[in-house]
Amino acid sequence: MSMNHIRPWRNIERRKSRRIMVGNVPVGGDAPIAVQTMTNTDSGDVKATLGQVLAAAEAGADIVRVSAPDVAATQALKEITKESPVPIVADIHFHYKRAIEAAEAGAACLRINPGNIGDEKRVKEVIKAAKDHGCSIRIGVNAGSLEKHLLDKYAEPCPDAMVESGLEHIKILQDNDFHEFKISVKASDVFMSAAAYQMLADATDAPIHLGITEAGGFVSGTIKSAIGLGQLLWMGIGDTIRVSLSADPVEEIKVGFEILKSLGLRHRGVNIISCPSCARQGFDVIKTVETLEERLAHIHTPMSLSIIGCVVNGPGEALMTDVGFTGGGAGAGMVYLAGKQSHKMSNEEMVDHIVEQVEKKAAQIDAQTSAEAAE
Repeated sequence: MSMNHIRPWRNIERRKSRRIMVGNVPVGGDAPIAVQTMTNTDSGDVKATLGQVLAAAEAGADIVRVSAPDVAATQALKEITKESPVPIVADIHFHYKRAIEAAEAGAACLRINPGNIGDEKRVKEVIKAAKDHGCSIRIGVNAGSLEKHLLDKYAEPCPDAMVESGLEHIKILQDNDFHEFKISVKASDVFMSAAAYQMLADATDAPIHLGITEAGGFVSGTIKSAIGLGQLLWMGIGDTIRVSLSADPVEEIKVGFEILKSLGLRHRGVNIISCPSCARQGFDVIKTVETLEERLAHIHTPMSLSIIGCVVNGPGEALMTDVGFTGGGAGAGMVYLAGKQSHKMSNEEMVDHIVEQVEKKAAQIDAQTSAEAAE
């Protein structure tokens, strides 16, 4: 639950779900909402795929999914799972034997699509492999690949058909005494996805993986995902998320964390509050923010930084941030620390100085956190 009794209008009461484990990452219950991405390399290329996994983990990914379309991919998983610092989910479509091979290769979770994995007999074999090797399972329903009997029943993909598909496969897992599963009901249509997830949240206590599938390129996909995932998270729905972009997987992680940060559900790194800039700006706000985002990317400590071009909103925003800079006149601005005016700084030296102040504050926060944990 994300609660702030001082500002009750910011409270988000998370849906109560069962807790499962994806490798060493808890999912559901009161665990933090996990951020996921997926590699887009040839899965049989260990070096390239592992490179993306490591980059995603460095960006903050809790879990990474890797497609397993053929034997070469499942063989490569053995080395990928061994070297990965985060749990690997094997993405399975059509060939149930790939799921069995992926479990044997060390995958922490098997993503199966009810629309193309095959009949119940095949699913039972996947369940046995998951049990034997300690894997969890994600039931990944997709509006674009629903079972034929559901399309015949509903005439077209719709929330009811997606949820029915998911519940049918939940029953198969439960009938085989398998309960380490999470579920998703994704569509590229934001309305369909949101409706399906709301229905699903009422129908099961399983952990829910959120996503708007095939969301699009970086800009359009980010907007669609922010709208779709944002409203569901605001309602308390969602235990893991993946922002699906036609972009570098690292960008998916960045956007995912920004969505969670904006709702106060998860914090990682520096949250920069900046103005869009206008004729009143005392320095180049846009260029400064771009530079600071790059130079502060190594900071994982949750903290806030305000970069405001003038005194209209600058002092007010700085009251709410750990470090702040407000543009002034004569080529200089005011530095704020812990919400209070501290000292002036020239625009020329401002970026280096802010980086120094942020690093110093991050070290203080980390030291305090470590001390509290040791008590």
